[in-house]
Amino acid sequence: MSDVVASRRAAPLFVAAAGFFLLTPSHAHAQWWKRAPVDFEECADAAEKSATKAEKTAALAECNAKFAGRRKAGGGYTYYDFLQDRTFDIAGPNPTPEEQKKIDESYTAYLADQRRSNEAAQAMARQQREQQEQQAQRLQQVVLRSEVERVPVPVERPKVQQSVGARSKGAPCTKGSFSCEWPRLSESLNEIKKLFSPTPSKPAKKS
Repeated sequence: MSDVVASRRAAPLFVAAAGFFLLTPSHAHAQWWKRAPVDFEECADAAEKSATKAEKTAALAECNAKFAGRRKAGGGYTYYDFLQDRTFDIAGPNPTPEEQKKIDESYTAYLADQRRSNEAAQAMARQQREQQEQQAQRLQQVVLRSEVERVPVPVERPKVQQSVGARSKGAPCTKGSFSCEWPRLSESLNEIKKLFSPTPSKPAKKS
């Protein structure tokens, strides 16, 4: 009798244990069939279902790190290279090695173009600076020339003539001074010499 009671009491425990083991494989089977996201868009959709905002932010950052490409409306994917500020068409959610090689080659050409553009801009700026300096020098020369023309040139004071013979006839002189009396005496002497020196006779003309 006691054995029957014990078996009846054990029966519910057995049923519960059997139900647990029956449910466990089905749950594991569901987890096994859950598919991982194939691209960024599927990954982002799954991240939107996160319980908290922090989990959602972390899940989106993981999606961004896992998938570089973005879906195109007409099919395929695009890859945005922020270093070149340019998009590239790619076949899958991430660039293949061949596609990545082309992207890198494009970036090398982009750097070369940027270097040439910078050199041309520097040369133009240097030329403009030289032209401005030349214009400033010419303007300074014009200003200096104008200032020199406006300044009056000092006139040299005439020298006083000391010689008696160089004195002008109309210049005043002190009466009785030798410088005033000598010209008149010289003229008188010349007249006296003319009186005593006969005029030489002209030779008679031969017939």
